[in-house]
Amino acid sequence: MTSGRGVAARIEAIRAQGRAALIGYLPVGYPDVAGSVEAMRAMVEGGVDVVEAGLPYSDPLMDGPVIQRATQQALDNGARTRDAFTAIRGVVETGAPAVVMTYWNLIDRYGIDRFAAELAEAGGSGLITPDLLPDDADEWLAASERHDLDRIFLVAQTTTPERMRLTVESSRGFLYAASLMGVTGVRSVGAEARDLVARAREFATLPVCVGLGVRTAEQAADVGSYADGVIVGTAFVQALEAGGPPAVKELAQELSEGVRSVAPAGTA
Repeated sequence: MTSGRGVAARIEAIRAQGRAALIGYLPVGYPDVAGSVEAMRAMVEGGVDVVEAGLPYSDPLMDGPVIQRATQQALDNGARTRDAFTAIRGVVETGAPAVVMTYWNLIDRYGIDRFAAELAEAGGSGLITPDLLPDDADEWLAASERHDLDRIFLVAQTTTPERMRLTVESSRGFLYAASLMGVTGVRSVGAEARDLVARAREFATLPVCVGLGVRTAEQAADVGSYADGVIVGTAFVQALEAGGPPAVKELAQELSEGVRSVAPAGTA
C-alpha cells in the first residue's frame, strides 16, 4: 500500500532506472534552522533522492555521538518541533520527497493528529519512528490514513518472523532495515544487512532500505546491490560539521556515484 505523495513511488521509479535510491539524513536546526535547510537542499543537489529531516530529541538513545552532538546543539539553539515543517518545505521545493525522523514522545506531546496535519500541509511524505512499535501505533496509523502519510517502521536482525510480518503490514512508504543493532554511527555494513533484507522481502512488497553504517561510495554500491535504498546519516552530519553545505553536496555526489554504479538484485 502506498501513499499518493509517498516515497515508495519515487523509490520504485528509481529502481526501474536500474539502481537503488540514496536517502540522506540531517538534523533540523543544526547548525541552525536556516543552515540545516541549506544543507538538506545541498544533499539533493548532490544526488540524494529522498531526505530524512531529523527532529532533535533530548534523549536520543538510538543515535551515536556525532548525531547526538549535532542535535544537542540544535536544541541549545532553540530548535522546535514546528521547525521540522520549515525544513520539509525547503526540501520539497527542490522536487525531492522528504520525511521526518524522530522519537515518538515528541509527536505524542505535540499532538499526533496535529503533527500529521501540519506535516502533510508542509508537503512531507511521512514519518520514521525508530522507537514506536506497530502494536502501540493505533493513533498514528489512523492519523497517517487521514492525512495520506507514509509510516516507516524499523526492523533489525533480532526481529522475529511474526514481528517482521506485523511490521511490514503496518508500514507504508518503505521498510527501514537497521543493518547493525545499537546506536547509529559510521562503521562497517556487515553481511547481516544482506540477510536482513532477504528476510524482510519474504513478507514485504514495499521497498526495503538499509541504514546505520554507510559512509563511502563503495559501501553505498554494496548495499545498493541488494537493497532498494541506501540510508546515510552520520557521514552527512560529519561532512556538515567539517565543511558546511559544500562538503555535504560533495559527499552526496560521491555516494550517488556509488549507488549508480550497480543495479539492485532483481532489476532488469
